[in-house]
Amino acid sequence: MKPWLTPAADPDPVEIMGKAGLAADSGDYATAISLWLPLAHAGVARAQNNIGACLLNGLGTARDSATGIKWLTTAAGNGDRIAQRNLAAAYFKGEGVPPDEQEAQRYYGLAAEQGDGEAQDMLSWMLADGDNPGLDYGLSLTWAKAAAEQGVAASMTRIGMLYHNAMGVERDPAQAAVWWRKAARLGDADAQAMLGAALQLGAGVIREPIQALSWLIRAKAGGNLLAFNYYNGALASMSPEDVAEAETLAREPL
Repeated sequence: MKPWLTPAADPDPVEIMGKAGLAADSGDYATAISLWLPLAHAGVARAQNNIGACLLNGLGTARDSATGIKWLTTAAGNGDRIAQRNLAAAYFKGEGVPPDEQEAQRYYGLAAEQGDGEAQDMLSWMLADGDNPGLDYGLSLTWAKAAAEQGVAASMTRIGMLYHNAMGVERDPAQAAVWWRKAARLGDADAQAMLGAALQLGAGVIREPIQALSWLIRAKAGGNLLAFNYYNGALASMSPEDVAEAETLAREPL
């Protein structure tokens, strides 16, 4: 038996969670599960979440989606924000449960209320998604700003889109560009494409063709399809020297 698996007279849950985390980080999920499981049965919500996630994804154990969902539901009910987010994702994707966007949104909301940035971002996206019958652009903006405060670039990009398209706010191209620039500097390809387009057209910012092309080059490298359209238009009006300068800027670290 490995020494850290030897039962202790009065085990410290925090210490055990730490050891389990180290095991999981090294890819030894089987050991991590053996450490989490007693804590999960004892009611430790984060351990319950971790067991559920491992079962749902087949990490260190055979995949068992039904049991994984039970553990996640228990952990979410015990207030664990990561479990709430994981359970929301399961309902959204239909993993282990039938797809249910209403339940997904409910659990994302619970995690978002606890300050989970990823859940805030996803909730914001769902509230602004055209296929969602419960659209609420104002609330989407609120959650996007909360996630943006935690550095979530996708939410910064969404804020820019909401301002650009006058969704829940008055149209403000300048504010849109401010938010796209923040997300672009964090490497978000969608924001880089939108910032490049804004700089090319002078929408909410001073027109800067070379800067525009440099951002469009970055966006293309990141797989953004919109960037290709603006990129071709930018090339048509630029000298080879300007293009070379833009390419040099695009290679610089963010």
